[in-house]
Amino acid sequence: MIDLYTDSSPNGFKATIALEELALPYRVHHVRINAGEHRQPAFLALNPHGRIPVITDDETGITLFESAAILLYLAEKTSRLLPQTPAARWEAIKWLQFHSSSIGPMIGQRVHFELFAEEKIPVAIDRFRHLTESVFAVMDSRLSQHPYLAGDDYSIADIAHFGWTHIARIVGFDFGQHKYMNAWHERIAERPAVRKGVTLPEPATGA
Repeated sequence: MIDLYTDSSPNGFKATIALEELALPYRVHHVRINAGEHRQPAFLALNPHGRIPVITDDETGITLFESAAILLYLAEKTSRLLPQTPAARWEAIKWLQFHSSSIGPMIGQRVHFELFAEEKIPVAIDRFRHLTESVFAVMDSRLSQHPYLAGDDYSIADIAHFGWTHIARIVGFDFGQHKYMNAWHERIAERPAVRKGVTLPEPATGA
């Protein structure tokens, strides 16, 4: 059994979507970040950085944090959601890394400076608006040539990016002008596992 420690966030939704897609048995433990539960000793023993999601797998004794590592682990555990041919496998891993290095940080910083920072800093807001548009354009270009980020098959790379595009849509960061990316997002949003995954532990109402 897998235990998932998570909250309603783009990173948390990646794990719930993957677990639902893979039909793995799991238990959800709601770590309420707004209540400071991610800073409690019991959670810090699982992830000293105090961030969600975290999984523990009692079958293997493995504990993991960082959403990209969790996605890779679940894909390896089941031999699903990660292409098996070397070229396609590395495409999926490459785009998973792009999400970790570019999509997540850019959208996350834009959310902070544009929505939540007490002091609105125009140069920071403009910078992260520009950077999110830049990474959206990269995604759109890739998806103009392939139905999914790894190529022909849906993979953990798509799940990782969708966690953030789902939140971008909720907070009003429009990407409708990127027609291939927008169509990809809408297609993934219709998957039953995705529809359920973004409600666990509860739907996001903000970033």
